[in-house]
Amino acid sequence: MWAWWEFTASSRTQFPSAPAEIGIRLALGAPLQGLTAMFVRNGLLLSAIGAACGLTAALALTRLMKSLLYNVSPADPLTFAAVSAALILAAALASYLPARRATRVDPVEALRSE
Repeated sequence: MWAWWEFTASSRTQFPSAPAEIGIRLALGAPLQGLTAMFVRNGLLLSAIGAACGLTAALALTRLMKSLLYNVSPADPLTFAAVSAALILAAALASYLPARRATRVDPVEALRSE
């Protein structure tokens, strides 16, 4: 996940297929917090969708997993909530750090690469 977000954040400043979005936004005066929030919001949206799909699949497959679980019910809500929260927290961190790094780009350099 980290590598994908790092690639996404760097591609917005380096590749011509996606205009130097961060450089343009910085040159136009966008606040750094707003740019960082844009990346983190996108990451959290994708991870929430992934968590919802994962929870749905996990609940659907509980009958198959019943024989592998000991002292835990197959549909334990505390376990599902804790794992989902941990994964979403990891996704937030994995999207925040590359976003913070990408906002430190020099707008002139980003626009020059365009």
